Amino acid sequence: MKKLSAIALSLAALCSLAACKGHHKKVIVYAGSDIQVDNTRTNITVGEGGPLHQQDLDFTGSDPVTLNVQAPSGKISLEAAEDGLYVANLKNDTIIGSYQRTGTEAGDSRITQEMLKQKFDSVQKLVRGENVSAANRNFIILPNHIQKISANAAAKVFGPYTTIPSAFDAGQDPEIYKFYSVKELHDVISKMAVMMGTSPAGPGSAPDAGKEKEKK
Repeated sequence: MKKLSAIALSLAALCSLAACKGHHKKVIVYAGSDIQVDNTRTNITVGEGGPLHQQDLDFTGSDPVTLNVQAPSGKISLEAAEDGLYVANLKNDTIIGSYQRTGTEAGDSRITQEMLKQKFDSVQKLVRGENVSAANRNFIILPNHIQKISANAAAKVFGPYTTIPSAFDAGQDPEIYKFYSVKELHDVISKMAVMMGTSPAGPGSAPDAGKEKEKK
């Protein structure tokens, strides 16, 4: 009887371990200073603004993860409740991102004028905060906020001021996101406008749209 109990306990422990290994939360932290993380990887300290810094944090287990952040503006808490991939923005400015069609999913690598126009329209809508939703796989993340990007913790994210290499291999099942600072995205729009011989979007930016949402 004791042997059976011991076996049952061993099986329960193995099942519990397997279940734990099945959970994965990944948080990509962007900040404008060095990112200091303690041994628990949940207590974070950032300083004043400067060049972009990135820290990837991986967690296993089914429990929600709370990040306790000490920033120049004060203490904040950010939560990653479900499994998946998150982006935490600890920069002083808003970041904007969206799903990218690349690699095998993009098909022909040649860019036609029609494709350029579609991209141009899409980027202009994104910077104005139009049609932004998790369902559309595009995101506006305000300073000191966290956003779940995907249920797939292994998805790839290229942050602000980081280009997607032309030789990047997206693999058989690509899921790639690109994030920009607001200034960077306006620069992209201006360059595309020159290529198309048209005018970029007028005044207005995503942070304003985000602030309006917060007020409501």
